[in-house]
Amino acid sequence: MTETTYHVGRGLSDITGEAAECGMLGYGRADQQTAGIHTRQRSRAFIIAEGEDGPRVLIVVNDLPLVFDSVHQEVLRRLRSRFGELYGAANTMITATHTHCAPGGYSHHLLYNSNTKGFRPKTFGALVDGIVEAVERAHADLAPSHLYLSHGQLRDASVNRSRVSFELNPASDRAFFPDAIDPQTTLLRIERAGRTVGVINWFPTHNTSMTNQNHLISSDNKGYAGYHWEREVEGMDYLTDPGASPAFIAAFAQTNAGDMSPNLNLHPGSGPTEDEFENTRVIGLRQFDAASALVEEVGAGLSGAIDARMTYIDLAHVTVGAEFTGDGEAHVTSGPAGGSASFAGAWADGPAFPGFREGRNPWFDWPSKIAYRLSERLRDSQAPKGIMLPGGLLNRLLPVVAQRVPVQLLRVGALYLIGIPGEVTITAGLRLRRTVAAIVGAELADVLVAGYSNGYIHYVTTPEEYEAQQYEGASTLFGRWELPAFQQTAAALATAMHSHTPVNPGAPTDDLSGRHRKRRDLGAPDQAVGGSAFGDVVVAPRPSYLSGQRVVVVFVGAHPNNDLHRGGTYLRVERSESDDWLTVHDDGDWVTRFAWGRLSKGRSEVTVTWEIPLDARSGHYRITYYGDARDHVGVIRSFVGTSPEFEIVATAPDAGR
Repeated sequence: MTETTYHVGRGLSDITGEAAECGMLGYGRADQQTAGIHTRQRSRAFIIAEGEDGPRVLIVVNDLPLVFDSVHQEVLRRLRSRFGELYGAANTMITATHTHCAPGGYSHHLLYNSNTKGFRPKTFGALVDGIVEAVERAHADLAPSHLYLSHGQLRDASVNRSRVSFELNPASDRAFFPDAIDPQTTLLRIERAGRTVGVINWFPTHNTSMTNQNHLISSDNKGYAGYHWEREVEGMDYLTDPGASPAFIAAFAQTNAGDMSPNLNLHPGSGPTEDEFENTRVIGLRQFDAASALVEEVGAGLSGAIDARMTYIDLAHVTVGAEFTGDGEAHVTSGPAGGSASFAGAWADGPAFPGFREGRNPWFDWPSKIAYRLSERLRDSQAPKGIMLPGGLLNRLLPVVAQRVPVQLLRVGALYLIGIPGEVTITAGLRLRRTVAAIVGAELADVLVAGYSNGYIHYVTTPEEYEAQQYEGASTLFGRWELPAFQQTAAALATAMHSHTPVNPGAPTDDLSGRHRKRRDLGAPDQAVGGSAFGDVVVAPRPSYLSGQRVVVVFVGAHPNNDLHRGGTYLRVERSESDDWLTVHDDGDWVTRFAWGRLSKGRSEVTVTWEIPLDARSGHYRITYYGDARDHVGVIRSFVGTSPEFEIVATAPDAGR
């Protein structure tokens, strides 16, 4: 079959939120507050259209913990204002890589803002502005392109962290994953004039190489994979290049990663090494290596239609037909409920609350046994879960968790993406993929679950996995029949797409933007330490270093949240070049760390660390810090701190070439 010339656009933007004193989202710990930046968060947008005016889809992959309906709604609202009906709910997929080390506070549901002192307008604004900017850049970048689809195997970047649950699945499912992992890595490659200009890779592993002890914003292993390809291989300068026509963009997206951990030794921060930063780099590199190998294989040229279907469902009230439940009978889902084991956290990636464990928690589970005797429907849908968070009941008072969510199906030629707003285990994903593939007549490998898309309802497990009530099952909020409900919905979308008929979009998710309490910034004004000024150097660099060593400079600082420097940087590592200073690294680079610390009320320090690369050039360098101080009346003034010069002596034989 002849490949089709599509019109494809690519866009990249910064979506980094508040770098200080903002609760991180993912691990659920109140003490994990942001205190600087290791790597910035990026949004990568791809528009794929049939010709200039034909049907199109928009896929946006974000270095975010989660995508909530708050973000989904506001982005769609702004895109509608900017582009009319070109990018709507049906053909726009907004998805997250699921890093656990990034600022939270951007949901309109209370549960997810519990460690952020409520809703955080600055973080919400940064990520929405950045996503829309990435889409605008992708739209401006639309140009004739060819697409190629490839599949490979990656077996040393994930491990099943819930093997007890996995083993409860039927032998026919387990046989599909003989190592209890999903090793499939899929690459969609964009080519123009014979050159690869962009890729989207899908591979299931949790973005949790960084632990809950880390306080620096990190895009984790998937973010590093994209950064490595764009910056370290292709040479992109994030401060100047991500405009309308970047040379190359690489997105590393999630699929059914619900029970897949990157911590290969099944312990937080462990595997393949005992250093969380090195693990992040290695697991990211392994995903990059597998994806870049697929570029060399060229892949199958894509042809065929671009299409999209989407519907909203109320997961608390779905009657699931007997053909999807697995026991030959119809069943009904019930309201969202978090189980006691969900409070334990996923043991391989980071424990949550002490006193809870995965599996049964007799002391906390006994009230549910009484409730199950009183309600047959609740027992049928939620047992044996020990209910600790009755979200359905709480939602009647306040918006605690979402229950009306979008389910989506996108088609790009032979590729089908099932957009699920949750964390899908590999076996649950397999069943969704088989359901859609059978209806549309696609190869199973070409049908992927795009988890973490367009909203969030926690986990999706098979009914068999649910029985174990490990972390994943206890976090399957809508109970045993949640996956069958998604299968039934995906089947309806696939049937409509295959028969070229519309689908009932359903009632949209409630817009809660007018109900959340906007957080006011009432912190103390910034003050310089002692008789010093903002930007003064407290700890100076040594006069000289060898490549491979570490430079540490401490400045009199101010609160980073005064200005998020979105699209910019808090620091520069600069080299003297012809009577000028050339920027060689910024705060988004892997080799730099920007750490903020409060000394006392209003007083703070900033520590900039630079791990000098082995291939660094010999020469004279300095480190510059860009800060913003707020005075007692709220006026914010920018300032610059510059370290004394220091010398780098290259030790690598090919340094500077």
